[in-house]
Amino acid sequence: IQPPEKPLQAEEWNRLRESFRSPEKFEEVMFNSMIKCNSPIDVAKSLLTHMAKSNSDITYNLLLKYLRLCVQQGQTSEISDVYDIMKTRFKILESGAYNLCIRGLSNSDQWRRALTLLEEVKKVMIPSRTNYESCIKAAGHHQEINLAFELYHEMLNKDLVPTLDVLHALFDFSRGMKGAELQKELFGILLYLRENQIYPHKRFMQSIKLWFESIPGGNWRGHLTSIKDSGQCPVCNYQLEDSDLTEEEYNHLRERIIKDVIHGTDTFRKTSPQEFEAFQAFVENRLPFDIVIDGLNVSHIKPRRMQCENLFHAINCLAKENGRLLVLGRKHMLVNSSNWKRGIMKEMQSKADFFFAENISEDDAFLLYATLRSGKHCKFVTRDFLRDHKACLSDSLTRHLFRKWQRGHQIVLLIYCIKSKKMFFLVFIQQAAFRYDCVVQTTGDTWHIPYKDIFEEKYSYQVPRKWLCLRQK
Repeated sequence: IQPPEKPLQAEEWNRLRESFRSPEKFEEVMFNSMIKCNSPIDVAKSLLTHMAKSNSDITYNLLLKYLRLCVQQGQTSEISDVYDIMKTRFKILESGAYNLCIRGLSNSDQWRRALTLLEEVKKVMIPSRTNYESCIKAAGHHQEINLAFELYHEMLNKDLVPTLDVLHALFDFSRGMKGAELQKELFGILLYLRENQIYPHKRFMQSIKLWFESIPGGNWRGHLTSIKDSGQCPVCNYQLEDSDLTEEEYNHLRERIIKDVIHGTDTFRKTSPQEFEAFQAFVENRLPFDIVIDGLNVSHIKPRRMQCENLFHAINCLAKENGRLLVLGRKHMLVNSSNWKRGIMKEMQSKADFFFAENISEDDAFLLYATLRSGKHCKFVTRDFLRDHKACLSDSLTRHLFRKWQRGHQIVLLIYCIKSKKMFFLVFIQQAAFRYDCVVQTTGDTWHIPYKDIFEEKYSYQVPRKWLCLRQK
């Protein structure tokens, strides 16, 4: 339905409704169309008025749609009125209505009412990340920076993960402000980025740079740079942290992964104790390996190609520069099929050791065990981010060590197709693990922040090559 451009009288609404092929759905479809077309509020209001006068039931769902249109257009007084009507009629609202009201009021001069609504939400449910972030931005926008950080910490305590958007906003709002406590808060955000291996995008990085340079009496200067392969910053000559773990850190990590992940609660839901014991014996008899490959994962690297060919090219690429390879496979790979040719499998087995697990098993635990048992030099190949295993680890120090070890030991195979006449040649590029650790780093009077050119919602194993160097003169 195309919504009308101006408010209609009762008989005009009736005629429109009768001409619609499903009159019982007319109001719902009309409101959806008004939202899509961003119709004037008085048009939507005239339909609600008509329904009220004709004793039609104005459902919760229709009021919610009207509320969405009001928020879309920043109609503050209407948002307040609709909220009061809904609260009177329905007593308890669901999260969608609270989200809309809080968002709409946060962007207005009635932003403090959004804080009151946030308190109401807390009585019936855990507020959403959006609820908190709307209120944080409203407080920051009105220079209530202490309140903004109170809400930010409350949000973290409820295990709500902040978006880069709200972290970016906190740096914007704090620009030029004095106070050691405020600096401590913003340094805390940078350490949060470090702890969680989060890379700010370019606009966020520029906001961080401007904040540092605006600190009264701080004398900070920022420079954009690229770190040398040796790990040295060409601007200030600072040597970035080594990506290798110390012997003590490595042993601690290995013990925790074996305890929390491999012998933890979930491993044997994905494999059997007997199979894992057989795998341990297989590994112990052949140690050490230089590279452990998640065979099934790598075999899918190039869609619409034979899986055994993908794996074959990867093994050939890795075998050129490395010693002993272990490939984790599945038993179905041994059955001759369109994806797994017996001849190619036999050739691969002459270049690498293979362990074939049951088809229903998940092999991440196998991958971690074999890599860690082989020693600090051993790398692993998978396109998986291993986030579930990081979450299984019992404390933040171990999770940090796991990510650091992963950054220094996970090999990413980048694939390129080169077309020549009617043939495609697969060229694998091994992205070597960096010698330095690619996370936010500080010495107190310097900060080094890796950043990406564009915003990425999802976690990526592609680490940035660009850095912001900040130093105090």
